[in-house]
Amino acid sequence: MKKILYICGSLNQTSMLHKISLELPDYDAYFTPYYADGKENLVAKLGLLDFSILGGKFRENTERYLRENQLKFDYRGENNDYDLVVSCSDLIVQKNIKDKRIVLVQEGMTDPENVAYKLVKALNLPRYFASTSMTGLSDEYEIFCVASYGYRDHFIRKGVKPGKIKVTGIPNFDDCIKYYDNNFPYRNYVLVASSDSRETYKFENRKKFILNAVKLAGNKKLIFKLHPNEKYRRAKREIEKYAPGSLIFQDGNAYEMVANCDLLITRFSTLVYVGIVLGKEVYSEFDINELKKLTPLQNGGTSAGNIAQEIKKLFGEVIGQGDYVPHIKKKVSYSTVG
Repeated sequence: MKKILYICGSLNQTSMLHKISLELPDYDAYFTPYYADGKENLVAKLGLLDFSILGGKFRENTERYLRENQLKFDYRGENNDYDLVVSCSDLIVQKNIKDKRIVLVQEGMTDPENVAYKLVKALNLPRYFASTSMTGLSDEYEIFCVASYGYRDHFIRKGVKPGKIKVTGIPNFDDCIKYYDNNFPYRNYVLVASSDSRETYKFENRKKFILNAVKLAGNKKLIFKLHPNEKYRRAKREIEKYAPGSLIFQDGNAYEMVANCDLLITRFSTLVYVGIVLGKEVYSEFDINELKKLTPLQNGGTSAGNIAQEIKKLFGEVIGQGDYVPHIKKKVSYSTVG
């Protein structure tokens, strides 16, 4: 039986990879939290990278998810010789997988092409210094499974080889309509999805962000969904000061919260795509028209199966006619957004 190593990271990444593995029951699946080598590994061990997927809450949540779902654990992939590696991040390509076949899966929205992005490209610095804006630019994978045709064009513009890109859709963001079926008790509110920019050493004027949300909300109830990586006490204190009376959640299903809101306010969050698909009024620091072009394919939740079939193709498996329905693209309607 062929062995596949799934390199996890955030809960979103981990659950995406789990869904892909379920579509490949004839392969032996093992999972590991994200890891690094050399100086990055040393710094991670010292706890200095706990704000990233190399440690802290991200690793704790991933390990808890793997235990709760009884998935086979192989930290750093050191216990087996793997036939394939699947990862949602190529910001670091670990030394022990460089001679393996690698499938990269887009995790969600990528960061803007800011000064850090330009410096990393110009000076050939480590990709992780520019965060997810460098996604796909390692070229150390065989195929790159992306969310939409818009993202295919986006990554090609940035330098990804067109022949390596497969438009499969991505799990968790390919069947947004299902999030309407939920038990979240609130309705008709303004949802503010905050980011962990400050925790990852990026600038954010949180006071301005909160006050703008208050202005946009008008008389509607404000609910803040904090990023899981945020410092809760600090964020809570700021919200209580500048938006008193608001509800604050750090945990809970953010997708369902989007489904029940009237207005979604974000900075740089993949949740904005859920809002766009569900016809919500959305605010983002990205250009809304560009976000519409990038919005993940809505294929009824078949993305994990699409990715699994692309993996089978790499192994040379013969796929019978009718077994694979790739790149299903359903039309979605959009409301006017600000």
